[in-house]
Amino acid sequence: MAVSANTRKGGWLETATIVIEALAIAMVVRTFLYQPFNIPSGSMKETLLIGDYLFVSKLSYGYSRYSFYNFIPFSGRIFAAEPKRGDVVVFKLPRDNSTDYIKRVIGLPGDQIDVRGGALYINGEEVPRKRIGDFVTQEDAGPPRPIPAFEETLPNGVKYTVLDSEENGPFDNVGPYKVPAGHFFMMGDNRDNSTDSRASWGVGYVPFDNLIGRAEIIFFSAAVDEPDAFRWWSPWTWPFDIRWNRFFKLVR
Repeated sequence: MAVSANTRKGGWLETATIVIEALAIAMVVRTFLYQPFNIPSGSMKETLLIGDYLFVSKLSYGYSRYSFYNFIPFSGRIFAAEPKRGDVVVFKLPRDNSTDYIKRVIGLPGDQIDVRGGALYINGEEVPRKRIGDFVTQEDAGPPRPIPAFEETLPNGVKYTVLDSEENGPFDNVGPYKVPAGHFFMMGDNRDNSTDSRASWGVGYVPFDNLIGRAEIIFFSAAVDEPDAFRWWSPWTWPFDIRWNRFFKLVR
């Protein structure tokens, strides 16, 4: 049966309309609800690994101009809600207001933060931590290397794992830091391999307006930083290089 030109035209228009609607929905979701990010460094090991892809909830803390890619310049936040201690947060690096960073919220406005002998102190009280084993990592062509892992428990009960790869490292005895009003103190879980609020020249205190959202869930992960790592041009290796056990893992 022959198909008329009008029928063919109608089919193309319908397909184009569906595609445009899908793109519009995706843009709304990305702008107002959830934005995907990937992890390019090991500063948040073992919580987040290089090659993790995750969704960040932009609604969690409301919206600032950086939520809208700085296209609409305004100050403050709309529907503002402050992060909780222990949240894993994506934010714009204060020194350039453009680079995306991801760290854990440790200090709230008005807090005093110290690190002594590798132990974290908040307002003069040591944050409890206990040794829970080793995190084994393998980078480049070197052998597997165990790194001491500890479980930290913040004053609000949030628990997470931190790594201590270097005894008496450069950031193991620093402070005090007094967190200014409207700012937050961020630290990476991989304590000796994280440029964070302990480094005033690197990150420093993070303004509330710079927060993009809270990391929620990992939706994809590939071992891109390990020997014989994931390679896009070798699809026959993908089933072995993808970290299947990290799919849909909640970020804690």
